Amino acid sequence: MNEDITWRLREAAEAHQPDRARILARVERGVARPPVRHRTSPFTRSWPRAALASIATAGILATGGFAVAAIIGTPPPSDTVTTAPATPPPTAAPSPTPSAAQGTVAPAPVPAPATATTTPASPRPTPSASSRPQSGSLWSEGSVDSHSTVYWAQNNLALKTTQPLTSLTVELRIAQTGDVRDTGNWHTLPNDDFTVTAQESGGVLVYRWVLKPGRTVQVGQYEFAAQFNHATGVRSAANDSYRVDAQSAGGPASVWGGFGPAR
Repeated sequence: MNEDITWRLREAAEAHQPDRARILARVERGVARPPVRHRTSPFTRSWPRAALASIATAGILATGGFAVAAIIGTPPPSDTVTTAPATPPPTAAPSPTPSAAQGTVAPAPVPAPATATTTPASPRPTPSASSRPQSGSLWSEGSVDSHSTVYWAQNNLALKTTQPLTSLTVELRIAQTGDVRDTGNWHTLPNDDFTVTAQESGGVLVYRWVLKPGRTVQVGQYEFAAQFNHATGVRSAANDSYRVDAQSAGGPASVWGGFGPAR
């Protein structure tokens, strides 16, 4: 339909022959009319009528020629559909490497192989002719408690038995080195199973635990401790001692010895 209209307009434009005489007559009649003063500016009234007629004629001819040329020169519409090129998808920016985004990542340190260290055992009292730390089912060790001070001390006895004991007497003997006075004692066996005394005799403070008749000490390791004040200063335990006498199914057994350095 568009092509048919365009073709008809082009034929009409080519067949059109403008009548110049008629156009000039119309222009002259228009110029001969009395001018309308309220629509004519002073500048227009100063022009000669001949000049106005010439200008009007030229404008009409030019307008008609431009209209025809526009109709003839307009190309027929094209059926081709132009499609805008598709916008390429945005290219994802490469992810920053760890070194650019967060700084250089140092490799995890490789732990050094563990070196086994052996802690030297606390020294035990050196057995002498006057000590016997082990006998039969009994084993013993005496030591000065590590919490002892220049005013107060505690001597400890570790006692172990591998057979049940039906009779047991434990003595801790504290030499009188100056102002030695009893401040208490304790053990890890039931209190009701023992008779406990602490008394000074012959310049020695003696702590004694005696198992009551009919009671039994089961297999295991136990602790006995004597606590006391003493004269100000570092006290020597060289003259302190202990003795244990016990009875088991394997027969009687006795151990004795001294108290080593504080632990």
